[in-house]
Amino acid sequence: MLATYLNLVVQGVLLGGLYAIFALGLSLSVGVMRFVNIAHGDFIVLVSFLLLTVATALHINVLLALLLVIPLAFAGGYLLQRILLQRVVGENVLLPLLVTFGLSIIVQNGLLQGFGADTRTLSAGRLDTSSLQIGGLYVGVLPVATFVLAIVLVLGLEWLLYRSRIGAGIRAVADDVAAANLIGLSSARIYAIAMGIVGVTVAIAACFMGLRMNFDPTSGPSRLLVAFEVVVLGGLGSLRGTLLGGIVLGIAQTLGGQIDGAWQVLAGHLVFLAIFLLRPQGLLPRY
Repeated sequence: MLATYLNLVVQGVLLGGLYAIFALGLSLSVGVMRFVNIAHGDFIVLVSFLLLTVATALHINVLLALLLVIPLAFAGGYLLQRILLQRVVGENVLLPLLVTFGLSIIVQNGLLQGFGADTRTLSAGRLDTSSLQIGGLYVGVLPVATFVLAIVLVLGLEWLLYRSRIGAGIRAVADDVAAANLIGLSSARIYAIAMGIVGVTVAIAACFMGLRMNFDPTSGPSRLLVAFEVVVLGGLGSLRGTLLGGIVLGIAQTLGGQIDGAWQVLAGHLVFLAIFLLRPQGLLPRY
C-alpha cells in the first residue's frame, strides 16, 4: 500500500512538471504585463498542430521540429504584442481580456476548419515508451525529462529576469511603465520581447503536451484552466511558485484518480479551492 501511494506521489510530481511548463508563459504574462491571456491554452494547442504539421511534412522527429518552431514562436509572440496587444495594454484591464478571448475563439475555429475535430498526439519515437527504475519504482523517461526541463526553464527564466540586462528592463517596465519610459526604456519593445519569451515557453509546452496527452482544436480552455490554477496556487509572478503549484496540482489529481477516475480533475479543483481560501496570495507569492 505504501509503495502504491509513493508511486502515485512520484507520478503526481512528474505530472506537475508538465503543468508548470503549461503555466510559465501565463505567469510571465501576469507578472510582467499584468494581464491574463485568455488565449494562452489555445496558443499551446495551435503550436501543437504546427509541430505536428512540421514533423509530418519534413519527416523529422518532433523534438527536432521543436527546434525549428521555437524561433517562429518567439517571432509570433513579439509581433502579436507589437501589432495587437500593445494597443490594449494599459489602465483598462478588460480590453486585453476581451481581445485575447476573441483570439481564443479565432484560433479554435481556425483549427477546426483546418484540421477537423479529431484528437491528435505527437510522438518522439522510442522515448514515448522508455522507462527507468528508481529504487523500486518504474517511471517513464519522458515524464522525468519533462520535469527536469521544467526545473531548467524556471531557473533559466529566473536568471534571465534577475541576472541579465533585458531582465532588468522587463522588471523596470513591470514595476512602473511611465518611469521606465522616462529613463529611456521603450516599454513597447520590452513588452514585445517579454511576449516573445512567452511564445518560446508556449512552444515547449505545446511539444510536451502533445507527447504526453491527446489534443484537439477545443483543448485550449482546459489547458488554460490548469495553467491558471497553477499560477494562482504558486503566487502571481513567482516562477518557483509556478513549479510548486504544478506539483501540488499534479499530486492532487493523481491521488484523486486513485480514488476514482472521475475524481482526478475534481480533486485538483478542490485542492486549488482549499489552498486559495487558506492562502489567497499563493504558496510562494512575489507580489
